Amino acid sequence: MCGQQADTRQGEAVLALAVAAYREALGARLVAGYALGSLAHGGFSPLVSDVDLGLILRDPLRVSDRMTIHSVARAVKAGGAAFAERLSVFWGTPSTLAGRARGGRFPPLDRLDLLDYGRLLTGRDTRHSVSRPEQAELLVASAEFALGHLDGAGKLPGRLRGWVRWCPHKDDVLNEIRTPSLLVSRGPQRLTKVVLFPVRFLFTAKTGRAGTNVLAAEHYLASAHVPATELVAAALAWRLEPPADDEAAAALLGRELIPLYTYYIDDYITSLLAIKRHRLADRFHQWRTRLATCEVSS
Repeated sequence: MCGQQADTRQGEAVLALAVAAYREALGARLVAGYALGSLAHGGFSPLVSDVDLGLILRDPLRVSDRMTIHSVARAVKAGGAAFAERLSVFWGTPSTLAGRARGGRFPPLDRLDLLDYGRLLTGRDTRHSVSRPEQAELLVASAEFALGHLDGAGKLPGRLRGWVRWCPHKDDVLNEIRTPSLLVSRGPQRLTKVVLFPVRFLFTAKTGRAGTNVLAAEHYLASAHVPATELVAAALAWRLEPPADDEAAAALLGRELIPLYTYYIDDYITSLLAIKRHRLADRFHQWRTRLATCEVSS
C-alpha cells in the first residue's frame, strides 16, 4: 500500500508540474485544470495508468492554443519526472465543451469523465457549462474508437487520434489476437487495455456512465451468461502485477479473447442498429468476420 501511495504521489507531482507550466504559458486564459482518469477516481497503477489532465481555456479558442498545449506537454514529458511520459492533456473552452463551437480535444468519453470524476486542481469549477454526452453519442464515439484502433491510428478521424496514445505499435489488434504471446510480450499496459477496453465500452453504452476499469469489470462479471470472465478478472489483476506466467497468460488469451470481442461486437451491432447507425454496424459486422477467421497461435 505504501508503494502504491508513493506512486500516486508521483503521478500527482506530474499533474502539479503540468498545471504550473500551463499557468505560466496560458496566463489568465487558463480558467480551470482538472485531474482526470485514475488520479481522479482512484485506482492509479504504476504499471499501466496514464496521467490525465483536463484544461478549460477562456473563450474564444485561438489558432495558437493547440501548439501551446502540445509544446508545454512535450516540455513536461522531457523533464524526466516519474510517469511524466504518460501525461495526456484534454482541453477546450466553455463554448466547445457546451457544443456551441468546434475545436480543442475533449472527446465524449473524456468529457463524461470530467463531469463525473474531474477533480479541480486550479482555477474555478466551470463544469456546469459542460454538455453531458447523450448515450447515443457515447455509443458512436466508442464504436469509432474501437474501429480506428483496430485499423491503426492513422485511419482515425482527426478528433479521435489522440485516444490511441497507448497504442505504440503499427500491428492491429487482430494480429495480437492471432498471437497472444505477442500481446503478452508488449507489457501489461498494452495487454490490459486490449482486454479491458471493450468491457469499459460495454459498461458506458449500457449505463451512460464513465467506465472505470474496476466498475466496468465488476458490472461485466456480475452479468449473466457472459464469456471470458476468467480473462477479465485476470486483466484487472494484471493492472497491479504483471502475469506471473507468460505462457499461462497467453493460453488464457487464446481461449477467451476472441469470445470476449465477439460478445462485445455483437452487442454493439445491436445497439448501433437500434439508433440507425447502419454504416458503423456494417463495419462491426466486417470486424466480426475477420475475428471469425483468426487462427490463434502461441
